[in-house]
Amino acid sequence: MKIINVVGARPNFMKIAPIHNLMLKTEGIEPYLLHTGQHYDEKMSKIFFIDLKMPEPDIYLKVGSGSHAVQTAKIMVEFEKVCLEQKPDLVLVVGDVNSTVACTLVAVKLGIKCVHVESGLRSFDRRMPEEINRLMTDVVCDYLFVSEESGIENLKNEGIPDSKVFHVGNVMIDSLVNHIQAADGSKILDELGVEKEKYCLVTLHRPSNVDDPENAKTLVETLIEVSKKLKIVFPIHPRTLKNFGTMNLLKGFSDNENIKLTEPLGYLDFMKLMKESAFLLTDSGGIQEETTYLGKPCLTLRENTERPSTVTQGTNILIKELNKNDILKHIDDIIEGRTKKGTVPKYWDGRTAERIVAILKDTRG
Repeated sequence: MKIINVVGARPNFMKIAPIHNLMLKTEGIEPYLLHTGQHYDEKMSKIFFIDLKMPEPDIYLKVGSGSHAVQTAKIMVEFEKVCLEQKPDLVLVVGDVNSTVACTLVAVKLGIKCVHVESGLRSFDRRMPEEINRLMTDVVCDYLFVSEESGIENLKNEGIPDSKVFHVGNVMIDSLVNHIQAADGSKILDELGVEKEKYCLVTLHRPSNVDDPENAKTLVETLIEVSKKLKIVFPIHPRTLKNFGTMNLLKGFSDNENIKLTEPLGYLDFMKLMKESAFLLTDSGGIQEETTYLGKPCLTLRENTERPSTVTQGTNILIKELNKNDILKHIDDIIEGRTKKGTVPKYWDGRTAERIVAILKDTRG
């Protein structure tokens, strides 16, 4: 059974790695790793392949950046050529980026069965491009692998047949479990001059936070206030860096020794920082899941989350309005030990890839 495993952007790599690496060892499956090139520079792509011990992609489309329409169209044109040449039995996509929906649409229109890993997640906010990608991908895929129970309910409510849906768990946790020992060997804390549980780890990249001048200003002012309480490590996304520079907000960081701005980090360095931090301040999706598994306090600066189990079961707190005083109150609670105690959702056990590959092997395409 020939399977093309698709990656495109940084969040995909942690999801594909355990699946692809297990497929390579599985009799009866011939996996091909395809990288669309949606994220293409070393810090956003190459270093993750190294950290996750993934082989070089068998196929690299090199589509690069562009608007949603341009990028999606480029991927579809190039991926169709691959499918016509390779004639795969299955195409496997993960997550909710443009590569996910683009490759899915190409595959199903060519009559190739399609698999979506991390299916059924919903923010119920169609202003988010990722939400559109999730909805479109799930409605046409043949096999829907769900990471949490909300996904089962969402797909049922959307009229998806139960026969397509499999609750397998969270494959990102597989990567975390597989590499946490290697991450312990990272020297990133020494390199940045921070001590265990005496710093906050920050990631910000969502347009609602970093494209809007008022919201961006509020976030920068909040970080400056937080830095008076403890150090901040902020691996800054290229787009965030560009926007903050354009808005003349970076000067608030330049003379502050307690704010450590870095380039985007590799998987192992970032995991080490996450594991040893006091808490995280983020607008990411995947980080909500990883912190829940690690039992690490997480403040998510978003109106909604497509991963509700991280709030209802895990350590995640959703901060729906960007209010500096509200954020600082939550941070004071964490610093003073009034932290949320969470549990790990079902099947977040490091064995999700095993369940996925076993199901796919049984299908025989």
